Amino acid sequence: MESPSDAPESPQSVPWPAAAIERRPLALLVPYARNARLHSDAQISQIMASMAEWGWTQPILISENDTIIAGHGRVMAGMRLGLEEAPVMVARGWSEAKIRAYVIADNRLAENASWDREMLGVELTELRDQFDLSLTGFTVGEIDAMTVGELPDLGVEYDESAAGKVTFIKCPECGYEFPR
Repeated sequence: MESPSDAPESPQSVPWPAAAIERRPLALLVPYARNARLHSDAQISQIMASMAEWGWTQPILISENDTIIAGHGRVMAGMRLGLEEAPVMVARGWSEAKIRAYVIADNRLAENASWDREMLGVELTELRDQFDLSLTGFTVGEIDAMTVGELPDLGVEYDESAAGKVTFIKCPECGYEFPR
């Protein structure tokens, strides 16, 4: 039987790095030198537009020596906007290995989500006339594709009787039937 000291810590007993939000000068934050995530100028511009609209809504996660663990893109956007400070959370007591693994996990785990395309289409359709949807990060083409209401009437009606007139040719090799 495990003694209480041998039992794994429950998530509620582990200290949260997000327990307190502090402010740090952007100039003091050090990018993680081995960050494998790339941020294009276009993406930084999107983040800047988002920050201009909504403000700084997500703190940067940093190590105890001010190295950025999560939030490199937000830091770059904040610097380009001329901001002096950033909200930060300090991951206290994390080992170097834990920091390195989290840099990867933070970026990868977000990629593993998917969209409910129908719900997203409904949201974008309802917001289309009320808000600048370019701030959502979707392109105009993507927004148009997801917000198609009803298809236009092309003046052509489907004739079910025509389906009965289709003849098929059978492939002698595989047996698949092709419409003629």
